[in-house]
Amino acid sequence: MSSTCFVTQEATEEILLRVTNVCGECYADLHIGDIIHYDMQNYRYLCECCQEKLCAMMNEECEIVNDEEEPSLFC
Repeated sequence: MSSTCFVTQEATEEILLRVTNVCGECYADLHIGDIIHYDMQNYRYLCECCQEKLCAMMNEECEIVNDEEEPSLFC
């Protein structure tokens, strides 16, 4: 699943200078050599920790699935 939802790369100087130097979810600093993941659904780079959390909530179609009932205005 993670291969279709994310592209895993090593953070390079070019990515950090031209695209982003922070995680798109938690805003933690990214450093050259870090393993980063490009979120294909939301077009952002994520750190390892945020990618793992997001991946655990996704189905095979890269859609976020909530197992718990959450209150909604549109129930």
